[in-house]
Order: sequence, then C-alpha cells, then structure tokens
Amino acid sequence: MKHLKLIINNGNKRKDIFFNKKELKLILNLYAKMVAGGEWKDYGLSIGKKEVSFNVYRRASEFPAYKITKNLNPNNLTEKYLIKDNQNIIINKSEDLEKLIKKIIWKKFRLVN
Repeated sequence: MKHLKLIINNGNKRKDIFFNKKELKLILNLYAKMVAGGEWKDYGLSIGKKEVSFNVYRRASEFPAYKITKNLNPNNLTEKYLIKDNQNIIINKSEDLEKLIKKIIWKKFRLVN
C-alpha cells in the first residue's frame, strides 16, 4: 500500500464543446427574426469532435440552407466561427460571432429552386 497513487484527470475536460449562452442567444435572436420574416422554417443542431453547428432549414428537407458553425479546433483565429451554405462552402468567417451575424445580409442569400 505504500506505492498507491490517486490520479485525478480533470485537465482534459473542455469547456467550449457547445455554443455558450451568449452565442446561442445571438443565433436564436437571428433565427426568430428570420422565422418572423418567413425566410426560415426549422433548425437543427449538429455536434462533432471538431465543430458544433446550428443548421437552418428553409423547408423540411434533408440539407440545411445555412450552417452557423463554431470550430472547436481552428487553425486560425479568424476561422473560429463560420457560416456555410447548403453545399458546405464557407460564405464568411470571423473570430467574433456577433460581428459575423451582423455583417451578413441574410435576405440576399435566398435559395432558388
């Protein structure tokens, strides 16, 4: 019993594995505004090891119209928050979610059938 060690591994817990309260509030305020305008209909959340995304649907379809993504392991600080279109192409990126949401003119990005 002399060589018994107690090891507590609390250092691996990550605190940013999801959107924090402020980020989620910004995204949900945008979502409410766009739903009230008749632009967006539904949303979903995707959680992965590398990113978390808020997926916006124009209709009940299998592909999201937009993804507001938080990159959990960004190569560059400007790639922390990304907005992607339905083909997963990056529309815009920033290190500040609030500035990113305000910078984009959402009605300009209408889907054409």
